[in-house]
Amino acid sequence: MSRNQGRQRQAAYDKTRDARSSAGSRGAYVYGNTVRKLEPIRRQEQPPVRQPRPQVRKNRDRARYMSAGYVLFLAAALCAGAIILVNYIQLQARLTNTTKTVATKESQLNNMRIANDEAYNRVLNSIDLEEIKRVAIGELGMVYAEEGQIVSYTAESSDYMRQVTGSGH
Repeated sequence: MSRNQGRQRQAAYDKTRDARSSAGSRGAYVYGNTVRKLEPIRRQEQPPVRQPRPQVRKNRDRARYMSAGYVLFLAAALCAGAIILVNYIQLQARLTNTTKTVATKESQLNNMRIANDEAYNRVLNSIDLEEIKRVAIGELGMVYAEEGQIVSYTAESSDYMRQVTGSGH
């Protein structure tokens, strides 16, 4: 029976060893009764930190330092930028309002032109030329011009012409 127990123990040992080797992240299984020394993790050697030259250190310190004059300059620049930005936005708003006003006025002008043209056409269509001719000849005594009454004149300049009627013809 001791043989069977030995075989069972060996089988259990093999099974445990196979399980541990398949799960390698759990650590290494140590065989036997002595512990092996592990190699220490070697660090990469870092080059020694060099101290910067005094001039370089002085420049770095000066770059980190902000004097009161520099802070005032930055504040003034920020205020100037804010004022310019606010004025720009106000000008944009004013331009937008002016554009809207111009568009409204143009629309009103077009509507007035259309209304004026319609009124003009209504007046022209309402004129009865035959009625005007009848009143002019019948009631006012007007007559058509005869051959000798028509005088042609050519103007030297195209500005205007003054017509003076004479009583002698």
